Amino acid sequence: MPDLTFEFALHARGLHRIAGVDEAGRGPLAGPVAAAAAILPRGFSCPGLDDSKKISATKREELYERLTGDPAVIWSVATADHEEIDKLNILRATHLAMRRAAEALDPAPDHCLIDGLPVRDFPFPYDAIIKGDGLSLSIAAASIIAKVTRDRMMREIDREFPQFGFAKHQGYGTKAHLEALRNHGPCRYHRRSFQPVAQLALPFDGA
Repeated sequence: MPDLTFEFALHARGLHRIAGVDEAGRGPLAGPVAAAAAILPRGFSCPGLDDSKKISATKREELYERLTGDPAVIWSVATADHEEIDKLNILRATHLAMRRAAEALDPAPDHCLIDGLPVRDFPFPYDAIIKGDGLSLSIAAASIIAKVTRDRMMREIDREFPQFGFAKHQGYGTKAHLEALRNHGPCRYHRRSFQPVAQLALPFDGA
């Protein structure tokens, strides 16, 4: 389970506001990529808080409400949409969303802990931690906020384009999603630079 070991080490160096940063939605064929940043108060405790991929959707929603409803938790969330993903590529768009989330924190962080590999042109000092969402409680908090935010956005998109089943698979390339793509062609939220979307020689529904 993640804990505050990384955060405590930074506190010992005189750094106070430590933000965890994580993303959700790099792999799907449709929708935005979301990123969140979260600064937890010292001594923060939240039973069950873990990497968002390891827990159920219901539990994620509960944790999201716990985190965002706590006035002592400083948090922000940002996205890069499907058009930015196609223009920049998914890695650069993910980094853009992460920068946006970190810059939206108020007050600003002294230092960040980022899940994964280094982020180019990041605006604050940071450490990149591989599989950090399973190690740092702050990153785990960010992973929950990013994932729930994106899932809610995909449910909204599902209401506009119910034929694709976005509420069920969140835009990932499931068998049902690929079948819907073959039957209907991509909608305006699909990432046109992604395979197999780019391979479909069909008109874009609702473009």
